[in-house]
Amino acid sequence: MAKEQVFIFDTTLRDGEQVPGCQLNTIEKIEVARALEELGVDIIEAGFPISSPGDFNSVVEISKVITEPVICALTRAVKQDIEVAAESLKFAKRPRIHTGIGTSYYHIYHKLNSNPEAIVERGVEAVKYAKSFVEDVEFYAEDAGRSDNKYLARVIEAVIDAGATVVNIPDTTGYTLPDEYGKKIRYLKEHVRNIDRAIISTHCHNDLGMATANTMSGVINGARQVEVTINGIGERAGNTSLEEVAMILKSRKHLDLQTRINAKKIYRTSRLVSTLMRMPVQPNKAIVGRNAFAHSSGIHQDGVLKRRENYEIINPRTVGINESSILLTARSGRAALKHRLEKLGYSFTREALDRIYDKFLELADSKKEIVDEDLKVLAGSSARDIKRNLHLDHLQVLCGKGTTPVATVHIEWDGTTHSATAEGNGPVDASINAVKSILNKKVRIEEFLIQAITRGSDDLGKVHMQVEHKGVVYYGFSASTDIITASVEAFIDAMSQVVKLSGS
Repeated sequence: MAKEQVFIFDTTLRDGEQVPGCQLNTIEKIEVARALEELGVDIIEAGFPISSPGDFNSVVEISKVITEPVICALTRAVKQDIEVAAESLKFAKRPRIHTGIGTSYYHIYHKLNSNPEAIVERGVEAVKYAKSFVEDVEFYAEDAGRSDNKYLARVIEAVIDAGATVVNIPDTTGYTLPDEYGKKIRYLKEHVRNIDRAIISTHCHNDLGMATANTMSGVINGARQVEVTINGIGERAGNTSLEEVAMILKSRKHLDLQTRINAKKIYRTSRLVSTLMRMPVQPNKAIVGRNAFAHSSGIHQDGVLKRRENYEIINPRTVGINESSILLTARSGRAALKHRLEKLGYSFTREALDRIYDKFLELADSKKEIVDEDLKVLAGSSARDIKRNLHLDHLQVLCGKGTTPVATVHIEWDGTTHSATAEGNGPVDASINAVKSILNKKVRIEEFLIQAITRGSDDLGKVHMQVEHKGVVYYGFSASTDIITASVEAFIDAMSQVVKLSGS
């Protein structure tokens, strides 16, 4: 049996951007929109055009550059809103106007100061007016989660008759339980006479931590569009996470449902949104959090090293993450320590490993996490005398305002000193370019992290770098009060493994 399509409606650029302090400019919004198109979303809600000239312009510019997804603009059930939205969508290849009104007791009487009859009329008028501009019209029944089901069904039936192609049933306040929300969707499927002429959409908020659960309950009960955001960002506690719903549907094959999401681009898109919105992803966030595929318990580490599926229901590569992380802490066992040491190029007898493990536990009791530099010391190496054939002998950098950064490096390579000078867009870039010119290896830096260890202007910084060469990732580490030196040494640390394994 062919799988049914669940349409992904991404509202990162509208609902997600309502997070205080996370506003994007038009250029940044276009960058996110392009990433969403590559990710495979079906609909991009590009903004609320009447809210500001910037929002209007963003919808216009996004409409010009996006070709595959539907471009959607939000409005209230107000004629001027709809007219402005239609104008903003004039360049869209596949435009949609998203209009609606509140249908709960609270919204009807205390927000809109209206009555149930008038709300139905306003909803119908808004849909008909939007329909005069575009064929694709979505209607939202705001606060549907707290709306009476019989009345909600009446509103939905009326707006579908008026031309709505999608009916959005938002749990605006994140109040409903999954069972309640699922039953609400099922009620509409069974009691709205013309429901087969429209797609039912979910739009769930996370105020009680149930946005994804409610969304999935809605899908199981007949909804075929989900309104989501990257990283679950959004008003108050946020929205349903795109990555969570996409991977649930991908993992739970018995549901016979599918999306067009290219899962391998999930992590990259998550990082882009986090960076541009200056909103870090919580470490324990499902799918894209730093710890989503990290293991620190010795029992878990041993199990996942024997067979990944013992403790991972998703292969990290599926979502664009190279591999799981085995974090070394006081809870880690010998299997994890042996695995990490072997990745660093060390091999020990069982007796030697036991001795190192005893020292490892002593150190782990005094530190939150053991990093590779610590292991190198435990393995009989100092932080500067690592068993490798490359060493930074000399580094000189010229940089400053109005000056093109230039770096000169001297590297000792298999007992011979090599020198090079290069420019870059910063002192670190210039230094690394100089190293690359000596080693002549085609590599790409996958990750570059600087972590402060102490405080003050003489701060000690640890640098962690991931370098990709021919599909394999190599890790480099260093620490210094000079972050440029530490960065270059971390790069050389990684490159020493590349040179060793690929040949000089």
